[in-house]
Amino acid sequence: MNGTIFAQDDIEVRIRGVSRSFREGDQLHAVLKDLDAEFIRGETVALKGRSGSGKSTLLNIISGIDQPDSGQVEVAGLDITAMSERDRTLFRRKHIGFVYQSFNLVSTLTVADNVRLVLELNGVSEPEIAERIEELLASVELADRKNSYPDVLSSGEQQRVAIARAVAHRPSLLLADEPTGNLDDKTTEGVLELLDKLVSQAGSTLIVATHSARMASFCDRVLELHDGVLVAADGRD
Repeated sequence: MNGTIFAQDDIEVRIRGVSRSFREGDQLHAVLKDLDAEFIRGETVALKGRSGSGKSTLLNIISGIDQPDSGQVEVAGLDITAMSERDRTLFRRKHIGFVYQSFNLVSTLTVADNVRLVLELNGVSEPEIAERIEELLASVELADRKNSYPDVLSSGEQQRVAIARAVAHRPSLLLADEPTGNLDDKTTEGVLELLDKLVSQAGSTLIVATHSARMASFCDRVLELHDGVLVAADGRD
């Protein structure tokens, strides 16, 4: 991270010596190689790199969905690589939000209930759930669609619901994997502005894997995964 040293309390994510390989036939393919990185609380970081460079793998390791072959990952001061799978799941549920390219909404639940699900899993009281749903759907301009199902929404509307769901429990860390990959240029612009606004309001750290220069332009820093390591990149052209 260009040799910069940050105070312990400022660091949301710390990665030390993380390596991850996958077997492809008889070959072992190293995706992440002894990776070191720090992400500061409240900052937004674009993670770029060619397809197959390991962007999604890194997000999965930061979230505790996947485990590294070696190394350590700390999120909010806790070593998630030392946690059991159950404890990682509980930690992720409380502290981390996700936005995916494919939206991952529950098709059998209404817009409101997709957001409600995350809040219920986090033990939020019913009066507060109702209040947060109203506030969030208003902020993503979908208050009038709260009783609709995902399959009748446009792609842009579905992604706005996904963003509302991701920030509903006020996570300290938001991870996004190609969040505008399925959207046209006009819709992408609206989604980027919304994501930027909600992350800023919540004070969350955002790490977003993206090929989009426009997405990168919204971020405080741009990093690129190249040959298994992170390097600083401008990425804004």
